Amino acid sequence: MYIKLEQYKIFNEAATTLSFSVAARNLFISQSAVSQTISSIEKELQTQLFIRNSKGVSLTKEGKLLHQQIDQALALITGVENQLSNFHELKDGQLVIGAGDTFSEYFLTDYIVKFKQLYPGVKIKVINRTSLETRELLKSDQIDLGFLNLPIKDDSLIIKECFQVHDIFVSKESDNHIYTFNELANKPLILLEKSSNTRNYIDNYFANKGLLLKPTIELGAHNLLLDFARAGLGISCVIKEFSQELLDQKVLHEIKTAQPLPKRSIGYAYPKRRTQSVATNKFIELIASESLSSD
Repeated sequence: MYIKLEQYKIFNEAATTLSFSVAARNLFISQSAVSQTISSIEKELQTQLFIRNSKGVSLTKEGKLLHQQIDQALALITGVENQLSNFHELKDGQLVIGAGDTFSEYFLTDYIVKFKQLYPGVKIKVINRTSLETRELLKSDQIDLGFLNLPIKDDSLIIKECFQVHDIFVSKESDNHIYTFNELANKPLILLEKSSNTRNYIDNYFANKGLLLKPTIELGAHNLLLDFARAGLGISCVIKEFSQELLDQKVLHEIKTAQPLPKRSIGYAYPKRRTQSVATNKFIELIASESLSSD
């Protein structure tokens, strides 16, 4: 059995109007084309669908059954087509983003506000996870776009740098002493948990200098690093760009080091094997354009 969708559309119009001539006019085709299509469908289904008479046509019982089902099917198809069109035009749809809590607060929020102003019909969902957890969400297709603390290498992902950040040490008290990394390693340090990519980066940097970090406090969020340093519980290693307000207010003070920690990057990532949605691409374009304008 081989009946094309266009044939069913012609049948549906004829069944709705109960007139081959009106159906032809509505579809901008000839009446003979309508009649031939109906005959072809009846032949293929081996079922009479219309009763033809001098006053026009009426549906048989089988024709009514087919019309009911085809009408629903075409409505469903049309609805999906319209929805996909809305997705493409960003009048509808959803964008699921994975990012850390701190990154969401200090960087992502502004971009989401700008994106929603441009495309208010697109729903946005943000899943807060560590960089390593965000990578796994990308690989399992649970999110469209992920923001990661770099470096992270994964051949299944496209990873591009967004902007650079600087890790610094801060404390409650102002201190003009210039510390060596060896001296810092022996101070009461407050660091993120080992599950974070940031902590791994700091640990590896000190390890390359033959130093093992043994923090007195380990925490799960950047804001807590700031809070515990403010409470005078030790020296926290934080991201300068995300701590600037407290530094400007002199609530916290940057610890001077003999040499700065190497700057690192935060980037966005998406799967190589999957075609990105229009919403994902537009969000990436927004970030890229903002980065270019700030250079």
